[in-house]
Amino acid sequence: MRSGNDSAADAPGRSPRPEGDQETRPRPGIRFFPGAETVAPPRYRGRFAPSPSGPLHFGSLVTAMASFADARAQAGIWQVRIEDLDRARERPGAAAAILRTLEAFGFEWDGAVRYQSRRLPIYAEALAALETGDFVFPCACSRREIAQLGSPGPEGPVYPGTCREGLAPGRGGRTLRLRAPQAPIGFRDRIQGEIVQDIAKEVGDFVLRRADGIPAYQLAVVVDDAWQEINQVVRGADLMASTPRQILVQQALGLPTPGYAHIPLVRDGQGRKLSKSEAAAPVAAGDPRPALLRAWAFLGQVPLAGPPTTPAEFWAQAIERWDPGLVPAHDRGANDRPSRA
Repeated sequence: MRSGNDSAADAPGRSPRPEGDQETRPRPGIRFFPGAETVAPPRYRGRFAPSPSGPLHFGSLVTAMASFADARAQAGIWQVRIEDLDRARERPGAAAAILRTLEAFGFEWDGAVRYQSRRLPIYAEALAALETGDFVFPCACSRREIAQLGSPGPEGPVYPGTCREGLAPGRGGRTLRLRAPQAPIGFRDRIQGEIVQDIAKEVGDFVLRRADGIPAYQLAVVVDDAWQEINQVVRGADLMASTPRQILVQQALGLPTPGYAHIPLVRDGQGRKLSKSEAAAPVAAGDPRPALLRAWAFLGQVPLAGPPTTPAEFWAQAIERWDPGLVPAHDRGANDRPSRA
């Protein structure tokens, strides 16, 4: 995957409707959602979609802040979705704890909280539609077989296309994979700049239904974003490499592509993503102000006019001052502050 960063001076500021410019046009997709428009609704619609694998930590707070401030600064809609498809990774009570913490920190979402685990039939319908359109194929390969036959790629062995033209005699499909095009997929990220990925060379045909029958993240996130009419996605940079694959799924299903903005990851002293670290302690909901101010500084924003006494006072100032052009592109430690000329 190749990227080209914009300088802060060149980064776009506020606008009534940020655009996501796409560079590729594969074969026409099917129309999965009846009446789905090719142009997303004009009003900003964003979301925060945590996985309930633990409490809300500082890295998640940074992501929630960026997506919430970006939406509210443009008088937009902000929704919350719990991505709980992988029940093995879910911690009991984590989803409710995340929602309580968001409330304590002054986040206010629009509409009901959505849960992916309750939407399995719609993902099955999407897969059936892709099968009808010959966008996907069954694959019998195990991880060991792919590791043995696949070439090295940025995210592990590249799928070698073993089952692309049909299953070998006597073998049954374990997963469903989407056919990767022989052309790069590109998009313009509002923070990271131009991003281009050759999916066929860097990833290969990728999984949309896992061997355990669970819909893969790349499918579920696309279906849910379209269903909720999300037209702006603000999330962590660890998901940036997945975006070209999601764009390909959107195009196959005939769904609109939102604009994207990937914010820097919070890392611990050893350079690990904070959620993977023992340092990922939950943020303290008893007094949210220190963590809110710390997250605001991490995002490179101009300091507030005065210290807020409540989360509501923080957001009243923060939403007015939010500038996505100040968000740094590169990952940093939890206590780092961006340098200013």
